[in-house]
Amino acid sequence: MNLSECRVQCLNNCSCMAYSNTDIRDGGSGCAIWYGDLIDIRQVAVGGQDANWQDVFYIRMPASKKVNQEVSPKTKKVNQEDVIDKQKMKVRVAVAIAIAVVFGVLLIAYCICKRKNFREKMKNKGMIDQNIDGQIEDLELPFYSLATIVIATNKFSSNNKLGEGGFGLVYKGILADGQEIAVKRLSQNSRQGLTEFKNEVISIAKLQHRNLVRLLGYCIEGEEKMLIYEYMPNGSLDSFIFDQMRSNTLGWPMRFNIICGIARGLLYLHEDSRLRIIHRDLKASNILLDSKMNPKISDFGMARSFGGDQTEGNTNRVVGTYGYMAPEYAIDGVFSVKSDVFSFGILLLEIICGKKNRGSFHPEYSLNLVGHAWKSWKEGRTLELIDTCLKDSCILSELERCLHISFLCLQQHHEDRPNMSFVVMMLHSEISLQEPKEPGFYVGKKSPSSSKNQSSSTNEITITLLDGR
Repeated sequence: MNLSECRVQCLNNCSCMAYSNTDIRDGGSGCAIWYGDLIDIRQVAVGGQDANWQDVFYIRMPASKKVNQEVSPKTKKVNQEDVIDKQKMKVRVAVAIAIAVVFGVLLIAYCICKRKNFREKMKNKGMIDQNIDGQIEDLELPFYSLATIVIATNKFSSNNKLGEGGFGLVYKGILADGQEIAVKRLSQNSRQGLTEFKNEVISIAKLQHRNLVRLLGYCIEGEEKMLIYEYMPNGSLDSFIFDQMRSNTLGWPMRFNIICGIARGLLYLHEDSRLRIIHRDLKASNILLDSKMNPKISDFGMARSFGGDQTEGNTNRVVGTYGYMAPEYAIDGVFSVKSDVFSFGILLLEIICGKKNRGSFHPEYSLNLVGHAWKSWKEGRTLELIDTCLKDSCILSELERCLHISFLCLQQHHEDRPNMSFVVMMLHSEISLQEPKEPGFYVGKKSPSSSKNQSSSTNEITITLLDGR
């Protein structure tokens, strides 16, 4: 029996524990089979072959067990290669696991760090406010989905862009029912974005007046925060009075109606609304005109509201537009209803003259509009101030009265200025007017130092620029 037949014989017997040739010479022959417990065959001399039996001795073992004992040169070589491969595999698996663990730890640390930095960044920008949704919902203001706004504005197309300011961009939109809207979209890069958003919602959501722009609803989804307003087809007042071509369409009767409408809107904010509201950014670009050219005060992002009998406040951070701000607000940060009165005086002067306050109107004295108007009025040259397109349509006595009222609103000290209820009364009656003192921010050649000090104020000033919508 050769070795292969001997192997088969052993495998067919469950009691066989090992097998070998009985004679290993000349390729080997015969078959020796072991049963039961095995002993070290090197201790048993069989025909002088004890020294060679260990090289041709085959032990039967279960397939589930690893064989660590090599019984032949060929088997020894194969087993060594298997052991090496298994060791390499173990090393590879261990290295892969270690890399995965290290990567996972680093990834978790990175995510935690980024989340912390993001929250800090949002906190610094004033954008973490867990109560904002609840505050707006308490106002019972209609909610518009982001999908609705995207469709209405044609995916915020640049062709629908109406304007841009410190808050963000403003787009025109058309809802599914055909209603035209103006969408004010909070810019993610705005430093005052959420503060303005909340101020605007809280200040104007429940205000109802024909001379205030109407807030239709809001949208908050993800990082998107938007306010939806009624659309004003004639845009803003500045696009008319400061444009040589369009200014001709605003005759004096229409301008006087705009002046009275703005005054009534401010009176409502200061005295008749549920909260006393100070606008703090009243200017020509924030006066919108509807289809009938009726004025509506807009942009309440800078507004401050007071309750009870409080009429003024103080801030270390001055916001608004230079050229419209009252002296005490621009220099000391003190604002009140009289701050809005001063801004109204500037606006009234610009409507009459058709010129912006900021600028030089006299080559010798370097006067701004306030200084130029005051000098001309004191010298009896009122007609030189009037916008040329108004000379054929104006009622001179009415126009001069408005000019007089503007100087009363522009007094240097806030206690010398009238409140808006008295301004409205002066506009609609023939009562005698007191003589005004020199107005605030009288910029001229004789006082360059004061002008320099005012323009270099360390307070922060935010300039808002809006295109007509």
